[in-house]
Amino acid sequence: MSTKDFLEKDYYKALGVSKTATQDEIKKAYRKLARKYHPDANRGDAEAEERFKEISEAYDVLSDEKRRREYDEARRLFGAGGFRRGQGGGFGFDLGDLFGQGPGADRFGDLFGGLFGRTGTRAGARRARRGADVETEVTLTFSEALEGVTVPLRLTSEAACASCQGTGARAGTMPRVCPSCEGTGQETRNLGSFGFSEPCRVCRGRGMVVDDPCPTCHGSGRATGTRTIQARIPAGVADGQKIRLKGKGAPGEHGGPAGDLYVTIKVTPHKVFGRSGDNLTVTVPVTFAEAALGAQIKVPTHRGMPVTLKIPPGTRNGRKFRVRGRGAPRRDGTKGDLLVTIEVQVPQKIDDTMREALEKLRAAEDGDALRSGLLLQARE
Repeated sequence: MSTKDFLEKDYYKALGVSKTATQDEIKKAYRKLARKYHPDANRGDAEAEERFKEISEAYDVLSDEKRRREYDEARRLFGAGGFRRGQGGGFGFDLGDLFGQGPGADRFGDLFGGLFGRTGTRAGARRARRGADVETEVTLTFSEALEGVTVPLRLTSEAACASCQGTGARAGTMPRVCPSCEGTGQETRNLGSFGFSEPCRVCRGRGMVVDDPCPTCHGSGRATGTRTIQARIPAGVADGQKIRLKGKGAPGEHGGPAGDLYVTIKVTPHKVFGRSGDNLTVTVPVTFAEAALGAQIKVPTHRGMPVTLKIPPGTRNGRKFRVRGRGAPRRDGTKGDLLVTIEVQVPQKIDDTMREALEKLRAAEDGDALRSGLLLQARE
């Protein structure tokens, strides 16, 4: 969007609100119009699509207090409803002022820089910079990972130097505009038929040069500091998972947004439960008689009452059963399942009563017949 287009568009008219409308009135008007002209509700209607773009553009500016003030000031300077024209239909001001090329460049460059994401020669030295992303890790218990928890995180990252307030210059002095890039922080290199921009090698992309560096940050304007934040870890995170906390990274420069914080999750093992994706796992011991004859057994659940599981007669060692909805929480609010593995236990200590019963069972069974097929196959 060009500067001329910006000044000629009446965003208040596009949303059907007055210039004194509150943020709630602007939001209400936008939602009403957005529902009416949304492309999904007007498939194939080009006019509705253009209208939707128009109201979205208007809301993007008017919903932001800073951009709205800049927009109002711009229209006040040049007259509501568009450019004021001078004698003979010409514009009543020097366009060079507007684009940072005339004597009024500083005035207009600062005004329009925040609206268009571009700055004039001198305004470029103060352009906002996004803060760096920060990585850390946190160790949670098995239960904390399943249920979610708020943990304090002590972070070490770069921020504006407290001694020079981020200017990089010694107290009492100020940096000057970089003579190489003229404050833009970028320099263009021509390579035959094409060119590309890269950070200025003189000022390293800052747009400013420091003659008398700050003794604390040595002219960088940044210093390492520590801070503690309270981070909410969502329920259901898994071991090794990395989550992103937007805006919790290093602070930005010159009013720029903060970076993001990436937290790697470490989960300590549980004594009873394991995890497989969204499912929890548990191994439950049963006796030989329970496995052979079938039984109803109690199975533990995480942070809940035990459930009754019916195992059929002839259940083999290692067989798995599924208990629905007793696993790890998912993002949509549902839960995975509990996978139960049966472990048939062989008694280590046998009293006389058990021995008598087992002897009768052995007499009733024919172990040699059970293994005969295996012995025959081994000879082939």
